[in-house]
Amino acid sequence: MPYSKPDIKYLKLLAEKYPNRRRARTEIINLRAILALPKATEFFLSDIHGEYDAFQYFVRSGSGMIRMRIDEVFGNILTESECDDLAALIYNPEAEMKRREKSEHDFDAWCKVAIRRLIAICRIVSNKYTRSKVKKRLPELSSYIMDELLFADDVADRHRYYDEIIDTIIEYGAAREFIDDMAETISNLTVDRLHIIGDIFDRGPKSHVIMDYLMENRGIDIQWGNHDVLWMGAACGNRPCIATMIRINVRYNNFDMLEVGYGFNLRPLASLAELIYKDDPCEYFRPNVLETNKYDPIPPDLAAKMHKMIAIIQFKVEGQAIREHPEYHLEHRNLLETIDFEKGTVTVEGVEYPMRDMNLPTVDPADPYRLTPEEEEVMVALESSIVNSEKLQRHMNYLYSHGSLYKVMNGNLFFHGCMIFNERGNFKTVEIDGEKYRGAAYLRKLDELIRAAHGRQPEGKSQADAASIMWYLWLSEDSPLFGKDKMTTFERYFIEDKATHKEHTVPYYRLIEKEETADKILKEFGLDPKHGRILNGHVPVKVIKGEIPSKAGGKIFIIDGGISKAYHKTTGIAGYTAIMTSKHMYLAEHQPYEPLREDGTQVFQRPVMHLVDTVPERLRIRDTDNGEELRGQIRNLEALYDEFVRGGIREIY
Repeated sequence: MPYSKPDIKYLKLLAEKYPNRRRARTEIINLRAILALPKATEFFLSDIHGEYDAFQYFVRSGSGMIRMRIDEVFGNILTESECDDLAALIYNPEAEMKRREKSEHDFDAWCKVAIRRLIAICRIVSNKYTRSKVKKRLPELSSYIMDELLFADDVADRHRYYDEIIDTIIEYGAAREFIDDMAETISNLTVDRLHIIGDIFDRGPKSHVIMDYLMENRGIDIQWGNHDVLWMGAACGNRPCIATMIRINVRYNNFDMLEVGYGFNLRPLASLAELIYKDDPCEYFRPNVLETNKYDPIPPDLAAKMHKMIAIIQFKVEGQAIREHPEYHLEHRNLLETIDFEKGTVTVEGVEYPMRDMNLPTVDPADPYRLTPEEEEVMVALESSIVNSEKLQRHMNYLYSHGSLYKVMNGNLFFHGCMIFNERGNFKTVEIDGEKYRGAAYLRKLDELIRAAHGRQPEGKSQADAASIMWYLWLSEDSPLFGKDKMTTFERYFIEDKATHKEHTVPYYRLIEKEETADKILKEFGLDPKHGRILNGHVPVKVIKGEIPSKAGGKIFIIDGGISKAYHKTTGIAGYTAIMTSKHMYLAEHQPYEPLREDGTQVFQRPVMHLVDTVPERLRIRDTDNGEELRGQIRNLEALYDEFVRGGIREIY
């Protein structure tokens, strides 16, 4: 694209910040120097599913990158065990210092050595940044001291100065705080850009804590996953999204998160479930307990009843939505109306199956999707507490401001699920409001509709109705976030035959074995197929069965390795992290995270680092999207400088 010179009005505004030639020239020199720095490291995580402890460990450890830096600096100086201990100090400084306080004869001497080693590592991980950027990332209360130590010179007389700083830190009992600040700074500088490729929510118990963490940190973008969009729809008041979101988290026993974390009112649901299913064991609705609740322990029997109650409500409100939106083509999923209450069977896709649970006292065979008055009260209570949850709405606002359905950055493409193809390998055409969309245009339209539901709704639509697009994206065959032909929630609960539980994947997952598919997608988004890559998650890679994350000749990477505890047995590992440095691309293959032991120790298993690619020449900031922005700023400053020279804008000194 040819460069167009900025107009004089813009240059006069720019002159308010750079009022003379000297100021403009200084900034041009600074920006040109930044362009020569190495490209900062990008990290990619997907399908976190509420597993905060494992997530924060992956981020704090740089998914193995920090341990690699320790080897670079101390590999020939320290033993393997000492390198492990230094890594443990960075990953969990509080726990490691508690352990050392008990085991070390001279804790102050240990702190002095630890501080020096942390400074050495921090210098290495900060060498891709300007000093100004490093200073901005330093903790406020330690920034002056850390700045002095990080940018120390080798002049002999200055060593006494630096020694005195460290000695004074220890003398005044500030070593613990300083070490903690150093460890956090190392982690922050190691992860410059964090891409979350979908599914922060559901299954695990700490989605709200993950959101708090993300909101406190910089350099983060999110590509929405199907579970994220489900929560976004629920926050808009969409009933099918609300019922589904509550059902999933009751199923996984996440009562602390629902009631304490977000303040949702589950009492009406619990009371009605206890009343309706008093003598029903609800054996097919027993909760899947991955972690116990600390603040709101619900007895398993009651949780099972609540689970069944909200599942039935979900099927009812979904049935209503399907009838209200025939354009979604989901009529075949309205199964309550196909139940034969006399025979105890249900008909699915023309086949009759025996129901394994016929205790459905709130389902009226003559009008199966009508909520009873009591069920309506439950939904009203849930709607009110969800829509009015200040914390939830704050988290959802962040998802909108930092998220999108897909992202193009530095010549690569990121999205959570899939692209919608037909069986012939062409982008499938999907109709929305009378208009036809395919490929990238389809994703852009869906992104637009998602944002419209959160902002200004189309005339004649409520926010809850506009948010139906989020429910559609949750379970439609044409959803790039779902990627399957149907969602068999009803069958899994009520039909014994496991053949009915099967959800078949869309053509994308077969087509991505071919390199031409990746090329077609990259070209569709205006990217170079020779250099671009696609990263997505959503479908766990079953390493235990020999599956690999690399597809399409190394142009597509599916990095859902199963960080969620619910998937550990399925995948055989505990997640992937993709890492793009200025020189290499890695896939870090993680083992299950182990929490702190009772004796204060913790096992940090080093991930298996798979080197995916090496670029022939180290990438610089000038080679990135950020570099293009900086070049634009330089051109504007040069135009301003020229105006100063010719007198078009008066200089101020």
